[in-house]
Amino acid sequence: MASERTPEVLAEGVKAGQRRALAKAITLSESSRADHRAQALEVLERVGPGDGYSMRLGISGPPGVGKSTFIEAIGLHAISLGHRVAVLAVDPSSVVSGGSILGDKTRMEMLARNPRAFIRPSAAGRTLGGVARRTHEAMLLCEAAGYDVVMIETVGVGQSETMVADMTDVLILLLQPGGGDELQAIKRGVVELAAIVVVNKADGTLKAAAERTALDYGLARGAQMQPGEAEMFPVQTCSALTGEGLPEVWDEVERYCRALGASGELTSRRGQQRRKWLWSETTEDLVQALRADPKVKANLHEIERAVVAGKMLPMTASRHLLDVFLGRRGK
Repeated sequence: MASERTPEVLAEGVKAGQRRALAKAITLSESSRADHRAQALEVLERVGPGDGYSMRLGISGPPGVGKSTFIEAIGLHAISLGHRVAVLAVDPSSVVSGGSILGDKTRMEMLARNPRAFIRPSAAGRTLGGVARRTHEAMLLCEAAGYDVVMIETVGVGQSETMVADMTDVLILLLQPGGGDELQAIKRGVVELAAIVVVNKADGTLKAAAERTALDYGLARGAQMQPGEAEMFPVQTCSALTGEGLPEVWDEVERYCRALGASGELTSRRGQQRRKWLWSETTEDLVQALRADPKVKANLHEIERAVVAGKMLPMTASRHLLDVFLGRRGK
């Protein structure tokens, strides 16, 4: 029935913890249709900010490090301790369909079947930062539905993928054993942003290599910190496959979250994150409005052709388009 899809009913379903309602609300949020966006905004306003009680975890790392296996293992561990876990898995986008191409639900089968877990794969689309544009909204909806642990799995790791730190409390950086070259490939920025560094796959013949890698990263990380600070942020090892080391990683997550709350930094950090979200949304909306403006459309082809031909500087072209959009010139 149409009434079952109204923002009011959807919001009530989300707050009641109904998985179907939550999935529908996130689908509305991710839609680019203007009517869907309006409905999604109403749902979000009705469920409230959903702020202050959940643990928001970002999981990043190079391809092949085992992010999905780690998330499934740590998620099941958190559930065993009484938590409800939501996973927002951001996948690379297909250049053909624009859709998610990896299918995280198939890679987290045990977690996906658990009634206390909710997994939502989303395509990254054209959004940089390792997250989808509406990941923040999906996170608020999951919190409103009663999930007190929300994990965001990023596309990968790199300088452009640190945006996940602007919407989570704890950024966990996963590394592989023996990844000496990764120390150079992974830029300093993401290592500094990571609250917890974990060398995964520390089992079997790779265990010794994992311990050596943890030592190497610990020394490199310590060189970036103040004296005595490195002891507060040890580089840990674990095996998502066997479960060894996972309880210790989770203990570190809880310790870090408690410290953030006790110091007041959590409140301050989330306030700063909301401010960045405000300007990110404003920028996106302004670009969309500019592209949709009839006067801009009338000038766009000619200006783009001039830029491509090297007859106009991109900076000059940008100023020209803004002048047209703001009504400072007619053409």
